[in-house]
Amino acid sequence: MSDDTQPEGEPAIRTIAMPADTNANGDTFGGWLMAQMDLAGGSAAVRRARGRVATVAVDSMSFHRPVKVGDEVSLYARVLGVGRSSIRIFVEAWRRTARGESSKVTSATFVFVAIGPDGRPRRVDPEA
Repeated sequence: MSDDTQPEGEPAIRTIAMPADTNANGDTFGGWLMAQMDLAGGSAAVRRARGRVATVAVDSMSFHRPVKVGDEVSLYARVLGVGRSSIRIFVEAWRRTARGESSKVTSATFVFVAIGPDGRPRRVDPEA
């Protein structure tokens, strides 16, 4: 979706990759980055659903560049669509090195379902 020159969507999270988030070579675990993306997408989905949501699906992800210890990771989220109870959110992850170089690391579409007080899916207001 992106042309890799500028992030798409609204800023959602910014964090720093720490040693505990990495393998023995100093590259972050893909699962750590995916969790950060889930948090960013979930934040956008909660605002759109105006309440609790749960992740139900993620499309494929390809990791284009490694994230190293000390890299600043910025996540951007954009609502792609709203169904009866679901919300599709496009999330991009970008890194900025200590030298100030910025590049896209990965992107994916996350699907969230709005959850009611009874723990079951609830309708999302299409006009919100």
